[in-house]
Amino acid sequence: MPTRRDFIAGAATSGLLAAVPIDLSLPLHGGERPGAPAFALDDTDLSWATRLRGKSRAVFDSPQASEGGALFRAALWRKQINKVFGTPIEDVTPVVVFRHEAIPLVMDDAFWDHLGIGKDLKIKDPKTGKWTKQNPLTSAPPEFPDVSIPAFIKSGGIVLACGLAFGEVIWQYKEKDKVSQEEADRRARAHLIPGVIIQPSGFFAVLKAQDEGCHYMMGS
Repeated sequence: MPTRRDFIAGAATSGLLAAVPIDLSLPLHGGERPGAPAFALDDTDLSWATRLRGKSRAVFDSPQASEGGALFRAALWRKQINKVFGTPIEDVTPVVVFRHEAIPLVMDDAFWDHLGIGKDLKIKDPKTGKWTKQNPLTSAPPEFPDVSIPAFIKSGGIVLACGLAFGEVIWQYKEKDKVSQEEADRRARAHLIPGVIIQPSGFFAVLKAQDEGCHYMMGS
């Protein structure tokens, strides 16, 4: 059975998201940012709860990037449930919540390139030796077809994002592009990976998933 190490090697991203631990009191990419918003977005889309299927439900909590481990574990768990118990894939529902330091993982490649996320997280493209311009979870290697956010969502997985942490993404656009709060918000949402659902906060999403019968797993 493929291991997490195999996934990292197969994706050519060894050590890709090993972010340096950050003080929880600080903004996402370090450095004090007094202008960054400290409020949750008014996103209360709970339609994802109606998509939870079967008795095998789990929520994988990802407060840190941690090499994309939360998504890998969620996809692998679903396959293991199917193999061990014979439970149909469609009756197994994994939920991944990206929050805090992991919020860049729900953004597309254009965001990573434009905002220099690879440099922020000290992630280099192993092929070029330069800072990566791509989010490693926007595509998956052939041997791990489910380990990308688009494929995971298409296969029935649920991906949620923290509204508090997403406020940092909006702030980054506002500072980088010198635009209004409203325009920064529009740009940030335009570069959210399709299918990812923003929640009031990551911990709200984790607890709501547990209310809906999901077992909890620290994914990163």
